[in-house]
Amino acid sequence: MADPAASATAPAQPQRQWTFVIDLRRCDGCGKCTLACQQEHHLPKSFEWIKVFRLQDETGRESYMPRPCMQCENAPCLRVCPVGATFKEPDGVILVDQGRCIGCRMCMAACPYGARYFNYDDPPAYNNPFGKATPEFPVPQQKGTVGKCMFCVHRTESGNPRLPACVEACTMGALYVGDLDQDIAVNGPGETVRLMPFVRENDGFRYKEELGTSPRVYYIAGHGQDLEY
Repeated sequence: MADPAASATAPAQPQRQWTFVIDLRRCDGCGKCTLACQQEHHLPKSFEWIKVFRLQDETGRESYMPRPCMQCENAPCLRVCPVGATFKEPDGVILVDQGRCIGCRMCMAACPYGARYFNYDDPPAYNNPFGKATPEFPVPQQKGTVGKCMFCVHRTESGNPRLPACVEACTMGALYVGDLDQDIAVNGPGETVRLMPFVRENDGFRYKEELGTSPRVYYIAGHGQDLEY
């Protein structure tokens, strides 16, 4: 039997601070990340919580840019929600409580990344293993509410943690999920890097950072992409 005193003095598990790194040098635009996300969250084809944009430079050369929710530190969506349905967890991930969402779509208008989607239709039949849809696993999406990428926290924060569905599905190793506190990130093929040295050494940047949103998604360029689309 466990000693209650020992349990009381046992160190608490470290709180993760989730982030993403997307290496554009590796992305081939296959769309496996989008499909895996849709399958994981039972989304319609029109809902691309991680959307892959096709870019083309002046020479006609193509490159690709995946865009999940940026999980901004200074998130505009948080400030405009009139009912507190959009909220931030201690791990930095922004969630939507569809039980509180009134469908006003102010958060969609405020998001400069176009990362939110409105549910116009009735949800599909789905036996949620947690008993019902929750902000951490909002499946199925509820009609008249807004949904978005939530970094698959139902996977990463579980007792048996797994990579987010998009990261797991990326065979090119372009997507990394990381922990800012531990300064570590890992991709689908299992490559582990020191997070911030990897970002700095490869001239990483954050998309539309000039807006002051402080996104938690870092990009590694490499093909001369023009990201001002």
